[in-house]
Amino acid sequence: MLLDRLHQPGYGCLFVLSFLASSLLPLGSEWLLVMMLVKGYPPLATVMTATLGNFLGAVTTYLIGVLGSEWLITRVLRISEEQLQRARGRYRRFGVCTLFFSWLPLIGDPLCLVGGMMRTDFRLFTLLVASGKLIRYAALAWVSLRAAT
Repeated sequence: MLLDRLHQPGYGCLFVLSFLASSLLPLGSEWLLVMMLVKGYPPLATVMTATLGNFLGAVTTYLIGVLGSEWLITRVLRISEEQLQRARGRYRRFGVCTLFFSWLPLIGDPLCLVGGMMRTDFRLFTLLVASGKLIRYAALAWVSLRAAT
């Protein structure tokens, strides 16, 4: 039954939008999550789809930090040296735990990039990033469903 529901087109769109929103592109996926919940999509499947897409987008950004050269980061992604230094400074100042806040707009994606550049242990990265993103989507779903009733 759950697998049948996952074949509905809304889940694919939510996954892709959540993935792209967690890259360095200025997109948001929250609106689609709320719309799907209001239309009656199951909360657990909807939240997990958004979380997985968003987490995998963060992993992609992390891998760019691990594998990408400074040229790729500054030329292709157009992240200035000042932005990189600011993110590195925050990372050093507040530590690896800042990855928990990778869901925050504007600073979350660069934190994942810096996490990769700083060679953060992937298990710790996964724990912090996935839990932060899951809590954010779960809270958004809870508030949306409460407001809809």
